[in-house]
Amino acid sequence: MALFKAYDVRGIYPKELNEESAYNIGRAFADYTKAKEILIGRDMRLSSDTLFLALSKGITKQGANVVDIGIVSTPMCYFSSGYLRAMASIMITASHNPKDYNGFKFMRANAIPIGEMTGLKDIEMIYTSNKFKRITKNGNIRKRDIANEYAKHVLSFIEVKKIKPLNIVIDTANGMGSKEVSLVYSKLPCNVTKLYFELDGRFPNHPADPLKEENTIALQKNVLKQKADLGIAFDGDADRVFFIDENGENIPSYIITCLIAKEFLKLMLNQKIIYDIRSSRIVDETVRRLGGIAIMCRVGHTFMKEQLRMQDAVFGGELSGHFYFRENYYADSGIITSLKVMEILSKENKPFSELIRPLKIYYQSGEINSTVADKDTKIRLLAKKYSNGKISYLDGIRVDFGHWWFNVRPSNTEPLLRLNLEAKTKGLMKNKMEEVLKIIRE
Repeated sequence: MALFKAYDVRGIYPKELNEESAYNIGRAFADYTKAKEILIGRDMRLSSDTLFLALSKGITKQGANVVDIGIVSTPMCYFSSGYLRAMASIMITASHNPKDYNGFKFMRANAIPIGEMTGLKDIEMIYTSNKFKRITKNGNIRKRDIANEYAKHVLSFIEVKKIKPLNIVIDTANGMGSKEVSLVYSKLPCNVTKLYFELDGRFPNHPADPLKEENTIALQKNVLKQKADLGIAFDGDADRVFFIDENGENIPSYIITCLIAKEFLKLMLNQKIIYDIRSSRIVDETVRRLGGIAIMCRVGHTFMKEQLRMQDAVFGGELSGHFYFRENYYADSGIITSLKVMEILSKENKPFSELIRPLKIYYQSGEINSTVADKDTKIRLLAKKYSNGKISYLDGIRVDFGHWWFNVRPSNTEPLLRLNLEAKTKGLMKNKMEEVLKIIRE
């Protein structure tokens, strides 16, 4: 299996990604970026320390210095990239993937991601050629603790004094969210019930992927047991976050996008808000109603960040639980999002379920995957079948009608088509979902 994906390097350790490949990737990255100093963070996975040493050895072999910021979340690495003005950075993580995986996320200055279309293929070419620049003097490694500056930064996104003593249950799935919460929430008057806070790369309690509802069952039960105001779930590297209301119900991420967009638009009209193509129509409607400018984007953090920078947008949200902030170097942050939600609940002084009820007016299918050999042909068939709708090819195909819409987009790495569909009524949603799936799968 190829190590280089659309957005990062990722593979099973040590079968696919190991010390040798990490060493050579470090050499290739140093040659490509020509940076004199490269910042590296790593998560708590069992292989992260070993891969850090090999990656650093490769980088210093090419004459570049390494700034070791230690065991951190991905958002902390993003912040460090911008705050320390690093010319290039790498985060060692496999995010929400199972314990056997690990990987590298690459960044330019100011936390700008390096993806398939913005340099990752060039790094791969240097790596596979095994031809590196000849350097006479190796670089060195120095450590840098960024924790205090980071805590001050994320707390600057809220009015701390307005946070009420909320009762919160937080599940960090033995991932990096525990370090973030321990660092930041100690400054707040909230009562926090902690679930699975021990850093453990084996993920002994459940997978670190709260997008799948089976991984939030313990959190939901504890929210009800503790009679909490809300529940918060972070993924493995804490760049994504999900929320549970006081009734133990999962809250779709598009609703969180609406709530936070509303806060920014209270401060200034005509602010630009970015949302991904899978998100509910309520996002566009809410932003426009509040005097903002809603801009649809392709799925994926590299595309979202590029669009936020291009549009100078104040905020962006994805259905997958990524939320982006202009003042956070346009990067995503689970902890900042959680703080903003707490601030909103404190100011509104309403139960979470009551606060979001006006936004729950559409019915969504969720993402449905179908194995398809010829993805392009299926997309052409869908375009022909629904030619009377408003068609966009921004990401796969999206077709909008008065009371429903759908998006079908191809996977970058697998023979899959992914369907997301939304309608005004549950019956219409189910009927149209079956109709579109029949075309995809027949």
